[in-house]
Amino acid sequence: MIPSQGGCFELKAGDKLLYSKLATGKFPDEAALVDQLAQELGLA
Repeated sequence: MIPSQGGCFELKAGDKLLYSKLATGKFPDEAALVDQLAQELGLA
């Protein structure tokens, strides 16, 4: 990921929103997102 001005970054698993840059105003921690997605998919 390359930070920039503005834009939208959202991560969903099915219909569940896991992260929204629009809501937080910043890019997420990549490792935390990978862990969260793995848990949501039942891989962790």
